[in-house]
Amino acid sequence: MSLRGARAARAAWARGWGAGCRRGASDLPRPPPRAVDVAELLRDATVAEERPRAAEARRPPGQCSVLLFPGQGSQLVGMGRGLLRFPRARELYAAARSVLGYDLLELSLHGPQEALDRTAHCQPAVFVASLAAVEKLQHLQPAVIENCVAAAGFSVGEFAALVFAGAMEFTEGLYAVKIRAEAMQAASEAVPSGMLSVLGKPQSKFSFACLEAQEHCKTLGIADPVCEVANYLFPDCRVISGHLEALQFLQKNSSKYHFRRTKMLPVSGGFHTRLMEPALEPLTQVLKSVGVKKPLVSVHSNVDGKRYMHPKHIQKLLVQQVVSPVKWEQTMHAIYERKKGVEFPKTFEVGPGKQLGAILKSCNLQAWKSYQNVEVLADDDGGA
Repeated sequence: MSLRGARAARAAWARGWGAGCRRGASDLPRPPPRAVDVAELLRDATVAEERPRAAEARRPPGQCSVLLFPGQGSQLVGMGRGLLRFPRARELYAAARSVLGYDLLELSLHGPQEALDRTAHCQPAVFVASLAAVEKLQHLQPAVIENCVAAAGFSVGEFAALVFAGAMEFTEGLYAVKIRAEAMQAASEAVPSGMLSVLGKPQSKFSFACLEAQEHCKTLGIADPVCEVANYLFPDCRVISGHLEALQFLQKNSSKYHFRRTKMLPVSGGFHTRLMEPALEPLTQVLKSVGVKKPLVSVHSNVDGKRYMHPKHIQKLLVQQVVSPVKWEQTMHAIYERKKGVEFPKTFEVGPGKQLGAILKSCNLQAWKSYQNVEVLADDDGGA
């Protein structure tokens, strides 16, 4: 991306968030006056973008940046505390209260954890915390935002990545996340299901294990059992999603399938499988009301790891993503693939936790060496 392209993306991010809070979707509550006036925050970026430049050149790869946005499962009580001294971050939470109808900041800071873990709550909570972390990063290291060339988000994090990239406005993106989260919560409650993180070995046969787990469920009277890989994280590490009985079977028989470690994730359902089909129609309808634009920074899709090319592509794949595996390992390869000797960009995980950094380390150790996490739990005075 050229210098002008990076500045244009940054300016569009400013204008997009400001516009999102001025108009929003037709059925959204209006945020309080001046909420999320990011256009004012980034006024200088807009002015810089409009100034004529004598020469345009590509940034050296080592000066560029990539932003990664975490997904559900990264939520922790206390997240947001490290962001509150940044006024625009507070205004994001104020706008969220108008859209959601409850105090998201209070829930994020004080819990209880059981309430925060509910799908209907944690997806909006992670979305807002991630974009508030972008505000912190903009305040502490503005060059990171200006030099960003790519973004990716894990599951619901993809919505935050798209808002950051100017493809959606903040309030519309949050409203879509609200509808998505509530629909996925309802689908989760219809069938006892969950997600199991599995660290395997090179000889692990994930697909075979899932098939045997499905057969076990049939012996228990489950007519159409679901058990399949839902997340590709890094080599030999997968998240398997499906009926609880299937996941319990895999844990009990983990040695048979050469699984080194298994752990149930703090989510309420079998996400990224056909168990989430009831959530497709509500998400499809809300995305029709969202003014989706082409991202001005490359955003990679969970469905195939490739960059989004146009708005219809975004609307289609955001729906498909709910019932499709998250191909995060493939996404990491797509973002960080380069010729030998070419520097890697700086990577920033914006949002709660450091899980995406740990995955990056296992996918690409050299790229991880330029990784930083933007702290959202503690109020630090140092860098990001």
